[in-house]
Amino acid sequence: MSTDADELKARLKKLNARATQAKMDLHDLSEDLPTNWEKILEVSQRCHEAHAALMEARKEAAAAAG
Repeated sequence: MSTDADELKARLKKLNARATQAKMDLHDLSEDLPTNWEKILEVSQRCHEAHAALMEARKEAAAAAG
């Protein structure tokens, strides 16, 4: 496997872990509502950004794979 492919695979793994953690944070927040309701926008924004980055990286990986 080439270095670029290895780097992309590592990036996808890291982004996937970040997106999964953000999803769990959002889930945990929702389970505890109304406690910490003030954090809804912060946590949901972080979750949105993590998943957006992951989806973009997946598109790049698909394009690189041909």
